Amino acid sequence: MLNSKKLKIRNSKILTFFFIFHFTFSVLHSQVTNRLLFIFDDSYSMYAPWNSNIKIEVAKKVMGEFLDSLRNIPDLQLALRCYGHTTFFKPERNCKDSKLEVPFADAKTNYLKIKQRINKLEPLGTTPIAYSLGECTNDFTPCSNCRNIVILITDGIEECNGNPCQVSLELQKKGIFLRPFVIGVGLDVKFADVFGCMGKYYDVSNEANFKDVLKLVLTEALSQTTVQVDLLDINKKPSETDVDMTFYEAGTSKVKYNYLHTINHRGNPDTLVLDPDLKYDLTVHTIPPQEKKNITIVKGKHNTIPLDAPQGYLHLELEGPLSNYYPTTIVRKGSDMKTLNVHDFGKKEKYIVGKYDLEVLTLPRIQLKDVEIKQSSTNTIKIPTSGNILFSRQNTGYGSVYVDDGKTVTWVCNLNPTLQNEIIYLQPGKYKVVFRYQFVKETLKTIERNFEVKSGVQQTVKLF
Repeated sequence: MLNSKKLKIRNSKILTFFFIFHFTFSVLHSQVTNRLLFIFDDSYSMYAPWNSNIKIEVAKKVMGEFLDSLRNIPDLQLALRCYGHTTFFKPERNCKDSKLEVPFADAKTNYLKIKQRINKLEPLGTTPIAYSLGECTNDFTPCSNCRNIVILITDGIEECNGNPCQVSLELQKKGIFLRPFVIGVGLDVKFADVFGCMGKYYDVSNEANFKDVLKLVLTEALSQTTVQVDLLDINKKPSETDVDMTFYEAGTSKVKYNYLHTINHRGNPDTLVLDPDLKYDLTVHTIPPQEKKNITIVKGKHNTIPLDAPQGYLHLELEGPLSNYYPTTIVRKGSDMKTLNVHDFGKKEKYIVGKYDLEVLTLPRIQLKDVEIKQSSTNTIKIPTSGNILFSRQNTGYGSVYVDDGKTVTWVCNLNPTLQNEIIYLQPGKYKVVFRYQFVKETLKTIERNFEVKSGVQQTVKLF
């Protein structure tokens, strides 16, 4: 019989199973080893009553039967990590009480070792969920063709001021884990929210339901639901690649995955693994971005997501002597004033096939209309290197620079009224500068200078 202290466990404690998946990519059409790591809660609260027995005894019984069912599954490896099993929770909690007890080996041999180790456990300590989740990533040795599945078995919430949700989300963002599965026994509604932030939640109300849910989750864990994104060129072939993709939970701004699209060594779009229980909105970060909404993933199958993304290149070059001044260019689509990209000269960028308007931020501005981008081709735009003009004056004052074609003058820029000497880069051509010193109070003492700018040439314009 258990003493009364062991039975006085707060009602908020629950028994949960927490599944996290880590898949190595590029596994389609090849043999995959499934590696299943149990993280088993042996904290003191496992002495709490549940149904006709106490939690630890029910967990040992159900886990034993579950492990027996795994021993003949091919290409499956098992391991066991425990926490709360080496240090009593009083007088101080040991928030690093977590240890890999049985390293990975084939299920046909390790199922019995894990079963025997679990049967010897006696609840002692606290519940360091976040720490154990973080540590379990070290339990998986390097493997080029493995699917890593983590099952966390716990009867309560985090007790060491860790943040399991944050750990889970960070690992998901890094691509280490997929969205976790959470199975709660006797879970209060408020704790459904607590564990729901970690991943998919299942409720378990009794021992029979416990077994059924284990089978369901195992089926989902071992099913190979895979995805590839086909970025289609102008000929509807999936040849486009090397661009970032963001998967959002459909209808929201919640980011679920970020991937850089890759063509694998077989020449096909590389395989991804997404949580099949969500619908997605996909944004492919081409210029401009391409989108696909409300994507459904079919479980247990290889899913293909096609998206039109035909691209070509725009290359901006300076023509003439080398210069320290490289202008930038605003790229827009037709009459739409929205800036699609700020493209630096000397750089080649990919754009979706079509026509674009360019505003080159030289002095004076250069406007280029209907610049065409064709599939897999490079459109090279060249402009002359600007000249380097030093405006030298004896004091500060006010003035402006104009293009002077002999008929009209067109404003280009103002001189800086706080400087005596100022360098301005101007495109080749004929110009006029109009200037008056600040201390001069007579309009007739305005100074004019005509000058010609040559590509890449430095010169001085004296305003005295």
